[in-house]
Amino acid sequence: MPEHRARKHHQDRVAEALREEIDVLIEGELSDPRIDFCHVSEVALNPGGKSACVYVAVDSNVKDVAKAEADTLAGLEAAKGFIRHELRERMGVRHVPELSFVVDRSGRFQARIEELMSRTRKPGAAARRAAAAAVVSQPGSSDEASSPEQEAPLR
Repeated sequence: MPEHRARKHHQDRVAEALREEIDVLIEGELSDPRIDFCHVSEVALNPGGKSACVYVAVDSNVKDVAKAEADTLAGLEAAKGFIRHELRERMGVRHVPELSFVVDRSGRFQARIEELMSRTRKPGAAARRAAAAAVVSQPGSSDEASSPEQEAPLR
């Protein structure tokens, strides 16, 4: 089966153009009070180009993030027709895909994972490991003679 590299490249370019244009529309032209500060993180275009899934990341500095996400999605769904019309005008294309908006929570999950990882790495643990490595590397250390690498040579 032949590879359709050109088709995939075209879909990627269209998806990136949609992402940039929708991002500009959200930032500047939509005046719905329900839409909080957000940006378009990704646009996933279906292979046929008839529909696209728009991933929107909402700013997490709000007190009630879940309510802000729900309100932002409601505002974007209400403005879907206007967004498609503007995309048709700006991009100069005949067909604009049907848009569906989804909240992108990957940034929040990533921040949470990094926070948990930093908790497991205690600040004094690195210093203790470095001190232990320095003691082992000193000549005449008693730990050096009992290391398993020196006791049994590899055959």
